[in-house]
Formats: sequence, C-alpha cells, structure tokens
Amino acid sequence: MEFRSPETLKNNDEEFQFIKNMNADLAIVVAYGQIIPKEYLNLTKKGFINIHGSILPKWRGAAPIQRSIMNLDNEVGVSVMKIVEELDSGPTCNIYKIKLEDNENAQEISEKLSLLAAEKILDNIDEILDNKAKFIDQNHSEATYAKKIDKTEGRINWNDEASTILGKINGLFPSPGAFFNFNGERYKILKAGISNGLGKAGEVLSDELEIACINNKSIKIYEIQRQGKKTQKINEFMLGSLIKKGTLISNV
Repeated sequence: MEFRSPETLKNNDEEFQFIKNMNADLAIVVAYGQIIPKEYLNLTKKGFINIHGSILPKWRGAAPIQRSIMNLDNEVGVSVMKIVEELDSGPTCNIYKIKLEDNENAQEISEKLSLLAAEKILDNIDEILDNKAKFIDQNHSEATYAKKIDKTEGRINWNDEASTILGKINGLFPSPGAFFNFNGERYKILKAGISNGLGKAGEVLSDELEIACINNKSIKIYEIQRQGKKTQKINEFMLGSLIKKGTLISNV
C-alpha cells in the first residue's frame, strides 16, 4: 500500500505516471482537499473512492462537518463514495451515521468520524475488491453544498436565536472560531451553553458573561480568548475584564 499527498494533481505528469505504473486495484482518497482530474480516474482497476464526512447527498464540498453543526443537524456521518468528475456527486456504497449530541463541536465530531471511517474502510475495500459492493446513485435533487468556511462567518449576531449562535460557536471550533467585537478588540468564544437569561439582544446579564439573545434565551460563556491573549476560563477572564454586567455588545 502506498500513501501519497501531492500539492496538486493538475498538470502533474510525475504523479500521473507514478499512479499509472503502480497498476493498482483501487485508490482511496481521504481529506485531500483537491479535485482529482478526470484523467486519473481510470488509472486503477476499481477506480477511486472517497470517504466523505457527511451523509451524502447532504453537504457536498469542503466543510461538511462545520456546516452540519451550524445547521443544527441531528446526525452526522461518513459516506463511502466513488469519485466522479463532479464534486462529491458519485454513487455511494455505504453511509454510516452517528447522532450529533448536544453541544458537540467540530473538533470532537471530526475525531469521532475519523475513528468511524478508519473502522469501516477495510470492510468496504474488501467488498469492492471482491465485487460485492453495491454503489447507488445519489439523489442529486437533495444535494446541499458545504462551502469553505470564511473567517467573517464567525461574527456573532446577538439578534439570532441562542441555538443558532451556539451552533456557530461549536461549528467553527477550533478554527476560525466564533467571535464578537468590543472596544475595537475581537473576543473568540470557545465554549458556551444556552441559558434562560432575559434582556436586550447583546446585553451582558451577569458577572460571568452571560449574554442575551432573542426569544428570552441567552448564551453563557465558559471559555473565551481575547485577541492576542491565551484562552481563559470565564471566571479568570472576568477578573480583569471591562465587559461588565449591563454592558451592551453591538453586532458591529
């Protein structure tokens, strides 16, 4: 078995010839992040398969785990898919699902799905090589796209519902992170929960940095990182913070 991770396959004659000369039965692609050019797809006897971090056809694209958490999905998973020219649109032979538990973040889900994929891939390889795998076309009309995360998406809008804000905090952990601005500085929220605090959207409700949202809910912050500083538990952070109870944090 050979492991390769070239920066690009496009116009890469050396890599093309290497794979061609291997005369391999099967190529497996995991978290590569590059398009496989169509001229490569017939270089192995059984083609190329991909282990994609979503329940296809939902969340094709670069950031399926983050988008799933931010969308407040109830479950996540991995799909074993044959690679075709179109992005993440090939037929699947197996899809494995797990429940998305309350307040799980993208790092935790990535680790869970990595372990799940590692456990299941060997069985899939055996099925494919033995011609027992059944690939089923995706329902393309149900496809959704998990576009690459932009750093600006991390900005919190306190006029959103608490569940939406918490989904953003968890979905963008650890990077690029969900944040708010105060006095010209950025504050990244690393861990938080939902509470029942009542106040104006963006109002600090307690000395432990509980911030009001809409619909009589609030975000209770447990870990935070001030711009250029280390991560702190909220009790430590509040000792020297200028963000006091009664402060109104804007969405700008």
